[in-house]
Amino acid sequence: MKQLGLPISLNSKMLLSNFSLDKNQALLAFIDDLFAQERPSVVFISGDKSSGKTHLLQGCIFKALEQGLQAVYLDIKQALPNDFLNTLADYDWVCIDNIDQLDSTQQQELFDLYNQIKQTKTKLIVSASTLPGELTLLTDLKTRLSLAVVYRLEQLDDQEKIDLIQRKMQDRNLEIDDKVYAYLFKVFSRDLSVVLLAIDQLDQESLRQKNPISIPFVKKILKI
Repeated sequence: MKQLGLPISLNSKMLLSNFSLDKNQALLAFIDDLFAQERPSVVFISGDKSSGKTHLLQGCIFKALEQGLQAVYLDIKQALPNDFLNTLADYDWVCIDNIDQLDSTQQQELFDLYNQIKQTKTKLIVSASTLPGELTLLTDLKTRLSLAVVYRLEQLDDQEKIDLIQRKMQDRNLEIDDKVYAYLFKVFSRDLSVVLLAIDQLDQESLRQKNPISIPFVKKILKI
């Protein structure tokens, strides 16, 4: 799904309903409460790579769209039009991923947006790999973000990552033995996004070669 004519696609599998719940119950409860509030809010989400920041932000957007709200997701890692961030105050939900990648002009635009939404009902959710105080940003913007509600996503352990992948594979009607996942995390990578890409490759090769995804098959295809 694309939005606003921007080259940013939403992943229809990234829903709040399938976000990792066990370690983030308080955050999900807080997000749920935001949908019932009529005042503006700013929330800062931090977390390591593959901790689920993008999943959470896109999940917020999908829920907002389901409720007929105006919502937009942006990833600062992707090219955006100039003077764009400070034009979003009319949206009900604005989710901005990877703000640690903002250039100086975009930092000023985000600062302007922060000030504009004080008079609106906008929910502004931003993410970064570190906490606000650790970011290299314009002083005024950094000060504003330090006043946001801050949540740090808990890192998943290997078994929780396996459980998450299994749920994703169930959506695709793909069954893979737990031993394969454990082997990938032990030998290939513990980075969830890297493992998911590897599984996509294995799935394609499995269909092409008409072979099940087993540990010997993983060794052959991924050359490990």
